[in-house]
Amino acid sequence: MSDARVLHGVGVSPGIAVGPAVVLQWDLPDVPHRVVPEQNVEAEVHRLHEAMAAVQRYLQELRERAEERIGPEEAKIFDAQLMMLQDQEFLGGVERLIRENQLTAERAFEFKALEVRALWANSANSLLRQRTADLSGVQIRVLQQLLGHTDGELLDASDGRPAIVFTQELAPGLTVQFEREHVIGFASAEGTRTSHGAILARSLGIPCVMGLVGGLERVRNGMEVILDGTNGTVVVDPTPEEIEHARQQEVRRQALHHELEQEVGRPAETKDGVAVTLRGNLDLPEELDQIAQHGAAGVGLLRTEFLMVGRTSLPDEDEQYRYFRRVAERFSGYPVVIRSFDVGGDKFPAAFRIVPEPNPFLGWRALRVCLDHPEIFMTQIRALLRARMHGDVQLMLPLVIELDEVAHTRQLVAEAAGQLQQEGVPAAQDLPVGVMVETPAAVEVLDQLLDASDFVSIGTNDLTQYTLAVDRGNARLARRFTPFHPGVVRMLKRVIDAGREARIPVSVCGELASEPLGAFLLIGLGCTTLSVSPSALPLIRWLVRRITKEGAQLAAAEALQGTGASRIVRVLERHVAEHVDLRLLDAGRLPRLSGKTSLK
Repeated sequence: MSDARVLHGVGVSPGIAVGPAVVLQWDLPDVPHRVVPEQNVEAEVHRLHEAMAAVQRYLQELRERAEERIGPEEAKIFDAQLMMLQDQEFLGGVERLIRENQLTAERAFEFKALEVRALWANSANSLLRQRTADLSGVQIRVLQQLLGHTDGELLDASDGRPAIVFTQELAPGLTVQFEREHVIGFASAEGTRTSHGAILARSLGIPCVMGLVGGLERVRNGMEVILDGTNGTVVVDPTPEEIEHARQQEVRRQALHHELEQEVGRPAETKDGVAVTLRGNLDLPEELDQIAQHGAAGVGLLRTEFLMVGRTSLPDEDEQYRYFRRVAERFSGYPVVIRSFDVGGDKFPAAFRIVPEPNPFLGWRALRVCLDHPEIFMTQIRALLRARMHGDVQLMLPLVIELDEVAHTRQLVAEAAGQLQQEGVPAAQDLPVGVMVETPAAVEVLDQLLDASDFVSIGTNDLTQYTLAVDRGNARLARRFTPFHPGVVRMLKRVIDAGREARIPVSVCGELASEPLGAFLLIGLGCTTLSVSPSALPLIRWLVRRITKEGAQLAAAEALQGTGASRIVRVLERHVAEHVDLRLLDAGRLPRLSGKTSLK
């Protein structure tokens, strides 16, 4: 296949779609520079308020549509745009521009939005940079309202057939605006896996590729394309043979989905009788049912940051206790490993007011924030001690780099337990404390950390990022971010071996465990406790039941001799192919497990 016909991006929502392209000009409209007579200034302010209220009503309708189609938690994504429209500081700035400069409402709104966009785009906080898509959605809709424009017939170019939509930015409103029978795929020049548009595309089961830098220039309305949201590619003007191959690939995915449904409730045990413990990674309360239904043996990573998102105040002790207790009781008899607040880097909630840092992933984040603010950390520890009365609650510390951090945490746990006892509050007097191994520094001092820890969990996302010096959120570097790099693989082996020798439990909770090739490698390296994403639980269970521990060990031994990530992947593929049809796994990426096929 000619490289000129293949556009490369990042697959953010798996699945394959074949159909006509529609290039959506979802761009900021041209706003003429006009001033108004002084006596008309207040009328412009009134017109501004009417426009923003109209857009707010429309976004609320989209939010309700999203809640009906994909659930209440996903619908909260629209809260970010709604909050922008209700931001009094922003609105006041637009009003001042109208009154002080006699600008039209649309011109004043454009100036203020450009000011905010520049501030966010230049921020060291990648979460703010990603929110520019939300800002674009609000800006376009308000300006269209003020200028009297409409969206028009967005899918005219598809000749009535289900289409694949190409756009510069995939705002959440666009994702939900289209009906499933009209749109079978999304592609955008900007965006990452964690952007709101990507999250909604995954929830809707629509294949999506982002990060197609320069790709939109090579796509025309009506052009036939193959979009692969698993591998992150788009093929323009495919041959009939390529279309047929893509359709067969999607059929195989659907067949795998049927097989996965048959595995529910069966033990995660290799063909040669080795039990593998599969736990779930829990981001949101709504995922509890999914993890439990997939038979997870507890929670290996409960992220607590959602308790802060979208609010200006920190969660109090009772709120945290109620949530931790709910999870502990749901998984009675199994461990529930709760990670302390991992704020910083790309996720500083509004409750934290900080000065932007030039390199936030190497800055004030994770455990550093908690230890520097013991009053925040103590609130969480107290909630954990209380919740431990209802289940096997454990505390996991992110981004640990030295022994003193663990010792300091244990001191706070002892103080919190003493406080609760004096207050007569029912609470445990002990709390297992474990560390996440996420940096080369932690690997180098692992012997010291093991002596002070009850368990160890490897966070492969950050370990890969810090080992390879590759920003995991940078779409341009996506192909360089690989946990199959020989340096990362050898670190994994060191940690797993050291834990076994020290008789300290070692698990993996990073995304590597959620990928078939990654899980196969980890089992071969000696790690048989994996915590994976809710959607990956059926697939990893299915894989475990079809491989042998001996085969995985042979593959891992060969992989450790690999001289590059691509060679290691090929080694793993060759060994996995002895047990399963490799075509089902798409080189270690998750297939689409829900939603009807998009191929006709």
